[in-house]
Amino acid sequence: MMLSVELSHYPLTEDYKSVIRELIARLQASQVEVRPNRMSTHIFGEYQQVMDVLADTMKWSFEKHGKAAFVAKFIEGDRR
Repeated sequence: MMLSVELSHYPLTEDYKSVIRELIARLQASQVEVRPNRMSTHIFGEYQQVMDVLADTMKWSFEKHGKAAFVAKFIEGDRR
């Protein structure tokens, strides 16, 4: 099953832009398709693969950069 996700990341730090760029680069290095834009990042791929990438990326973000808010919208299917 394919999954489409719209993800917004709000690092609770003054240097939030570099943290967001680093997170997007990490997502782009994964096995899912990533399409960033000015307001959010869209992620497409197989359900379990997308969920694993999101879980790993959020854990990495919390461990490396501390507190952050993530907002995600999930829809079944390929919504490219």
